[in-house]
Amino acid sequence: MRFYNLKTRSHVDVPESAVRKMKSIRQTKNGEQTRHMLWAEHDGQKLYKFVSADAYGKTDVPEQNAK
Repeated sequence: MRFYNLKTRSHVDVPESAVRKMKSIRQTKNGEQTRHMLWAEHDGQKLYKFVSADAYGKTDVPEQNAK
């Protein structure tokens, strides 16, 4: 799976076995907002990728609860 590393400003290919998915829910003045993200750790750096709810559902990786 392809992620963008902000620190090195380059694209990184990460094996799908190292990818996890997570939902982030927050309160806004207009209600509740849910963001769907994929994340992985590569070379000691955490990489995040925000995706649509449809892509989140189709991705077959383990889900992690938000902290």
